[in-house]
Parts: sequence; structure tokens; C-alpha cells
Amino acid sequence: MSPETAENPARRLFATVLACEAIVIALAIPVAVTVLDVDGATAGGVCGSLALVCLVLAGLLRRPWAIPAGTVLQALIIATGFMVPAMFFLGAVFGALWGTAIWLGRKAVAAQPR
Repeated sequence: MSPETAENPARRLFATVLACEAIVIALAIPVAVTVLDVDGATAGGVCGSLALVCLVLAGLLRRPWAIPAGTVLQALIIATGFMVPAMFFLGAVFGALWGTAIWLGRKAVAAQPR
């Protein structure tokens, strides 16, 4: 059994990371607009879409493709650092949390009785 299966005991951790990430990426919108003079439509479209994808993906974690999709999402969120430089750091932190959740999920699956 792999950590990408529906029985993954770390699914709640994945959902928590995605939910917190959605909040942080949504809060990057006013920072981009007011502090960094990014166009409101651009900031809202990019960050709002990514926040929405985080929330939708948190609900779809039972699907086998959700964890790889979440990994791609982590890279996209790090890329928002080109719009809001602080997102390079915050995206890396969430990426590390995502990687830790994958590692813990694999460890928990391996520890389950067969």
C-alpha cells in the first residue's frame, strides 16, 4: 500500500497543510496589490485560483492522483514568489510540510499491520 491510497492515515495532515496554505495564499493578494503595486486582477486571479485549488484538492485527497497534484501545486505556490517575494519562503515552508506529510504517510502505512 502506498501513501497515495485512500487509506492513507496522513490524509488529515495533507488537508490541514492545504487549508492553511489556502489562507496564506489568499492573504498574499492584498499584500501584492497594496504594498507591491501588482495589478489587482492579476493578484486576485493567480492567488485566488491557487487558494481555491488548495481547498478543492483538500476535499479530493481520497483520489489516487491528489497527492502528486498537491506536489505540483506546491511548486506553483513557490512560483508566486515572483509576484510576492515573501511567498518564496512561505511556499518553501509549505512545501517542506507537504514533504513531511508524504514521509509520515509512508511511515504510517508501513507500520500498519498487514
